[in-house]
Amino acid sequence: MSLDAKFVEDFISVENPGPENLKSTAVIPPPTVLDRVLKDLFHDVGALQLDFAEGDHENSRTIKGAPLESLFGQFCLHSLWFGDCNIRAIAAFWIEFVREVRWCWEESQPLPRMQASGVVDLSTCLINQKLHMLSICIDKKHQLNQECPKAGENNFFLSAHVKGDSHIQSDISSEDGDTEASFFECDSLSTPDRPNDPESDISSFVHSDAVKLGDPIPKHSACIRRGSAGIVGSMMLLKSYQNMHAPFTQDPPLMTEDMHEERLQAVEALGESFRFSAQLEKDILSSDMSAFKAANPDAVFEDFIRWHSPRDWENDDNMEKVESNTNAVVESTNDWPPRGKLSERMSEHGNSWRKIWNEAPPLPASEQKPLLDPNQEGEKVLHYLETLRPYELLGQMVSTAFKAAADTLNRTSFGGLKQLTTRIGQLYLTMAATLRCLQKNSLSVGTEDIEDLKRLCAIFGHVESLITLAASLHQKFLQAPRLSESIFNDYYNFYLPKMGTVSIGGDEKKDFDKKQEVRRQEREVVASMFTPPTVNQSWRKVLSMGNLLNGHEPTLREIIFSKRDHLSENYYASHAPRGYQQELETYRMYICGTSNDLSVALAVASCD
Repeated sequence: MSLDAKFVEDFISVENPGPENLKSTAVIPPPTVLDRVLKDLFHDVGALQLDFAEGDHENSRTIKGAPLESLFGQFCLHSLWFGDCNIRAIAAFWIEFVREVRWCWEESQPLPRMQASGVVDLSTCLINQKLHMLSICIDKKHQLNQECPKAGENNFFLSAHVKGDSHIQSDISSEDGDTEASFFECDSLSTPDRPNDPESDISSFVHSDAVKLGDPIPKHSACIRRGSAGIVGSMMLLKSYQNMHAPFTQDPPLMTEDMHEERLQAVEALGESFRFSAQLEKDILSSDMSAFKAANPDAVFEDFIRWHSPRDWENDDNMEKVESNTNAVVESTNDWPPRGKLSERMSEHGNSWRKIWNEAPPLPASEQKPLLDPNQEGEKVLHYLETLRPYELLGQMVSTAFKAAADTLNRTSFGGLKQLTTRIGQLYLTMAATLRCLQKNSLSVGTEDIEDLKRLCAIFGHVESLITLAASLHQKFLQAPRLSESIFNDYYNFYLPKMGTVSIGGDEKKDFDKKQEVRRQEREVVASMFTPPTVNQSWRKVLSMGNLLNGHEPTLREIIFSKRDHLSENYYASHAPRGYQQELETYRMYICGTSNDLSVALAVASCD
């Protein structure tokens, strides 16, 4: 049915109610139930830091689904119980879910159970990637509203970082010579005296490093340096006797899996797949070049290559010699300018990097158009969620539900039983292989994939039963781990044929009746599980026993209590033969009377 429908709304639409058999069986829960589930799902977790990798199995990431504690992961777990997991209930739940997500977007409210930073994890399902992207966009949008309260203002400052791994010096000192004095005068206007932190916030740079309109331009300088994060070691520019400055750059734009595929298809359509890295990152590269030009007004293309891509600069080791002093870095006039050449791929005719360099304007990161437009990307995410095809939604829900349920079982404490640990690892691998068909978005009814999914459900049920028993035994016998492990091993061997992994031969036992010997040091643990009844509980049992007689005189009223014990601990041990190792101490109680007047006629205790 999901393959035939174009939109999720088709399953609950009045105009298109769906098949007749769907109307009678699929029931949508009342609005009160839906509101209660949504309230639990979108509950504000506050400042809780979600660690999605905590407690996960090493094979968990092989399944392309959402993390257990994520918003979509919890949505899938709720869907398993919502309206008995029928398609109409899921459709109604999804529509309200998307409405709540849109409300968070329009009101700039944080998206619950989603991180508002970091890199989009491409190993998760696409819906989780989109929700992570939306959460980041909401955070950026909130920052934009705080920094730019006036409508139409475009001063959107992104968090910037310093590109490159080379050491950056934060202070610039004057050097000898009249020529160098003019350059130092230019640098002193723009280079702030602050600690060199690569992750410095861009706002601090804007107030201290940007040149305001109306400021006089130095007489000895034809340029003003903007957006500098400090000097890059002892590197000098090729065409001017200046230190090279590393610029503040924008963070690379976040992209989901489908965005990567779209950009890859665009590159292949242009027929320049051999220049994939240059074309794919054109926007980022142009931003870095603009920031480098602003920080180094006299720089040339070769300078940018030396800083951004050192592998593409073939340097002569004998040509550059650097002398370091205590407070300054001085380069000998005989060794300047630095000599070298571009690599073959950078020096070829029509190189795309040089074209981007020629077109890039000198602008610091604070004045550039942000690489990530939160408003545009946020609306794209909502459009994807609102127009998602039903079969694509169900495919990602099934994968996420299996992954989240398996992660829940894996976090159960069962004492580290080796058989169960191995079985859980095999379950993850089986799930990854079976659920891989759902990533193709081409699942058709009647294929072998459907049967594989049904078999996976049966296997999952078997593993869940074993984990439930192991967790119960581990909790009850914390002080007797040997007994817990022995009981589970016996049950595991008994249950193994039911899982279809061992051929069944001979008579199959229907009930597990294998007994385990309780050692002396384990008896107190077992006895603590059976608390003695109180006086009120005992009196209720007597009354109920009398009521069962219903006024009729039974032919036999005999109650036998047996206790197996050692001979030395028996009250009647002195009257028993010495050869007996164990005795069965039996208590017989004979009752008489009616249901209203019940009394004990005779009580006998004997050793049998």
